[in-house]
Amino acid sequence: MLTKFPSVNLLSNFSHWLRRFKQAKIRAFALLIAVGFSFTLALSACSQNFTDNSATTPEGNPSPTSQVDGKVVRIGYQKAATILFALKANKNLENALASSGTSVVWNEFPAGPPLLEAINSGSVDFGYTGEAPPVFAQAAGTPLLYVAYDPLSTQAEAIVVHKDSPIKTVADLKGKKVAFAKGSNTNYLVVKALEKAGLKYSDITPVFLTPADGRAAFEGKNVDAWAVWDPYLAAAEKALGARILTDATGVAPNRGYYLAAKSFVDNNPGGLKTVLDEVKKTSDWAKGNPTEVAKLLSPVLGIDAAVLETAEKRRDHGALPLTDEVITKQQEVADAFYKIQLIPKQVNVKDIVWQGK
Repeated sequence: MLTKFPSVNLLSNFSHWLRRFKQAKIRAFALLIAVGFSFTLALSACSQNFTDNSATTPEGNPSPTSQVDGKVVRIGYQKAATILFALKANKNLENALASSGTSVVWNEFPAGPPLLEAINSGSVDFGYTGEAPPVFAQAAGTPLLYVAYDPLSTQAEAIVVHKDSPIKTVADLKGKKVAFAKGSNTNYLVVKALEKAGLKYSDITPVFLTPADGRAAFEGKNVDAWAVWDPYLAAAEKALGARILTDATGVAPNRGYYLAAKSFVDNNPGGLKTVLDEVKKTSDWAKGNPTEVAKLLSPVLGIDAAVLETAEKRRDHGALPLTDEVITKQQEVADAFYKIQLIPKQVNVKDIVWQGK
């Protein structure tokens, strides 16, 4: 790693420089140089150890044994993202790409925002998230494109309260602690539900938690309400007796989006088409087989298959081209986040919608 640097002479000269100016009143400058030198070495190490074909651990960190030879398509997925998890399990994408000599690397993430950070860093080519994460990613300058949408369901996410809670309406959330994943589809649900009830986002205390941590906080009654999506929603209803305050019906569209790195779309349009074709086939299968989907997901999510079947039956599946109506609704998500300063600038969703067929 250090062969590019004359390390011995450089360190010797650097030490001599520090001794020479030790009595001078420029220690701050010397410290700045030292930090810069260390940072240069760190960057060098990163650039030599990182590979474009890196897989990731469940935490989204680069795997130390992730080198893949030849062409590769890197898919970012979450266990609760039914279609991509099923596609990973059935190996159909690997089979479809085999004739072109292309491999598939599956990268697991706990939520949408870190998945899109991986697209930004160049370590993921294709993934799936709810409606909110791509808005944050676009505002941050991530080079990605919407390539298809999933109709999902307005019943597949909700704000819930404890079964014995005195909170009866969304308006009763004023001054309360509400847990949800920051930058997620439920973040938007909370914003719009409060707005519909005549409240402002600042009228509540947001508690930003992943679904697993949100469940623990809700179960321990450390928060007053929890906004979450299926299958975690169905599990909370079944196991905790959580009461739905409002779902997304009439509040938010709650769509899912298939997203791709712009470089992948530009450089491998055939690969993208193959991925989307296989996603659609798996979506069609899942739509008609909720029991089988539930059995597939149950052991990896640690959620009872009957609960997962409930979740599957109240959602839809698909990999559909983005229409003007869908883009308009997604623009409303972006505008709402900018209005309450959750994103630093306005974005035009249409600018990053794939125009392919």
